[in-house]
Amino acid sequence: MDVPGPVSRRAAAATALLRTARVPRECWFLPTALLCAYGFFASLRPSEPFLTPYLLGPDKNLTEREEPTPERLLVLKVLWDDFLMCYSSRPLLCWSVWWALSTCGYFQVVNYAQGLWETVMPSRDAAIYNGGVEAVSTLLGAVAVFVVGYIKISWSTWGEMMLSLFSLLIAAAVYIMDTVQNIWVCYTSYVVFRIIYMLLITIATFQIAANLSMERYALVFGVNTFIALVLQTLLTLIVVDASGLGLEITTQFLIYAGYFALIAVVFLASGSVSIMKKCRKQEDAESSSRVTTL
Repeated sequence: MDVPGPVSRRAAAATALLRTARVPRECWFLPTALLCAYGFFASLRPSEPFLTPYLLGPDKNLTEREEPTPERLLVLKVLWDDFLMCYSSRPLLCWSVWWALSTCGYFQVVNYAQGLWETVMPSRDAAIYNGGVEAVSTLLGAVAVFVVGYIKISWSTWGEMMLSLFSLLIAAAVYIMDTVQNIWVCYTSYVVFRIIYMLLITIATFQIAANLSMERYALVFGVNTFIALVLQTLLTLIVVDASGLGLEITTQFLIYAGYFALIAVVFLASGSVSIMKKCRKQEDAESSSRVTTL
């Protein structure tokens, strides 16, 4: 039998205080924003300085002794002009948009796939092979990237249609992984998902680099990655976080499947318009050549 006393009263009061106290939830937004900004500026940093050759070149015609200390506004102006020049190219803009959107969805699926597998097959009930699946998907993705070099296709003409088709396949893989409650089907769908993404991201990287000079690689890839991280943060806030919708893991993956399906629809419409314009240009060129021959 417990005898009431000062010590027991203090313990009871401390227990009641702990039960009624509200522990403030950690704020994740500021650290996430700082990480996004760090990743953006780290990727934005050029591997070789470009401002010094620009000032010493024929445009400014300065010597090393006359070279002034570059001002921040001048650097920002050069970056902004390069930004506008790069993204004024429609093919580069198209591949960059797909890069940012798909990378956002890819990060979400990869980050939360383990949670989905845990609901399908709890690790306490059976042996799991999550690590092996990650390794196999990476290996097969590397093989697919090697094979794509031998595929002969006019990406300037059919690129957007291919992005639409493969984005639809990604959406189907995520949907099957979410709806079919079988761990081996989930594993297979995940492997297919990663193979297609790694294949397309390699093609997108090549197509973006082909439309750029080497000095602008860091700018474009840094901006694309930054936009992808911002979109991922917003998607996590809306779908996953408790302050947003806080949906269950199966509902989250259903949304991710719809997200990739929406990407497929957007690029299907854009690709159809591009192909129609090219066909019209060819018809106009043929008709004009016939008129000149007559």
